[in-house]
Amino acid sequence: MSCRNVLITGCSSGIGLALAVHLARDELRRFRVVATMRDLGRRGELETRAGTALGHTLEIRQLDVDCEESVRRCVEAIPQQRVDVLVSNAGRGLVGPLELQSVEAARRLLDTNVLGLLRLVRQVLPDMKRRRSGHVVVMSSVLGLQGLLFNDLYCASKFAVEGFCESLALQALKFGVHISLIEPGPVATEFERKLYEEAATLDLSGLDPETRELFQGFYLPYSREVFAALAQSPAEVAEHTARVITSESPPFRSQTNSLYAPLATLKHADTSGHLPLAAFQRLIFQHDRLFKASLSLLKLLQWRKRRDMDHTKTP
Repeated sequence: MSCRNVLITGCSSGIGLALAVHLARDELRRFRVVATMRDLGRRGELETRAGTALGHTLEIRQLDVDCEESVRRCVEAIPQQRVDVLVSNAGRGLVGPLELQSVEAARRLLDTNVLGLLRLVRQVLPDMKRRRSGHVVVMSSVLGLQGLLFNDLYCASKFAVEGFCESLALQALKFGVHISLIEPGPVATEFERKLYEEAATLDLSGLDPETRELFQGFYLPYSREVFAALAQSPAEVAEHTARVITSESPPFRSQTNSLYAPLATLKHADTSGHLPLAAFQRLIFQHDRLFKASLSLLKLLQWRKRRDMDHTKTP
């Protein structure tokens, strides 16, 4: 079985780190992983977790998706510039009332999440098309399918990613190239933790009282409850992504958390868009006790699912 070159961005922590280690330590040695990050000063945890795979099935390189030259240099350093699997994982987050978000912050977000993906794909797609083989795996989000309160700009970036990939997939398949969108819900990572820590310290003095209370008194506590109930570990998302990469017929869309499946179903059930908006509004603002009870049930289901998976893995 041939060894595939896998280029992964955003590997200093979280999902990117977990996936890089998972693939590099593959028992069948099917992958040669090029794990990249913007700041090589943060490579310590990846080196430790990689263990004996470091220098054999895993190498670490610098790559900043915001810089086209950085992307080009990294790909050109790979033997024959051959990328069999590209995993676009690097990204930014942005949470908070729209009135507090600067245009510059929005530019940075879109530059990384949308144009960063564009830079990567532009660099590797021509060779994939020439070889009529390749797989582009993009870390999207369920927030690329459904908007969420106070995540306006982040959702915009992920909606753009989804549209970009859906359009490109039509051409890519003609050349034997697969594109897969991975759509996690909440994931317990350093990225997420820092994002919500920053959100909790925003200066809200310029907001109207009702919006301030909605964000501070409702959204932030609500987010903590959702994360406590539904958050996956980076390892869970990495395992799911690895299954997509090794699939003989990779799916175009793949949600890592089955508890979010009704989200997409509800959205497509009503083309006017009224049904999902009304359902979420009532559930969150009018039936908050039912919502919290539902989270408790979902938390139990998640615990049982993980327990069963752990038992399955136990020899």
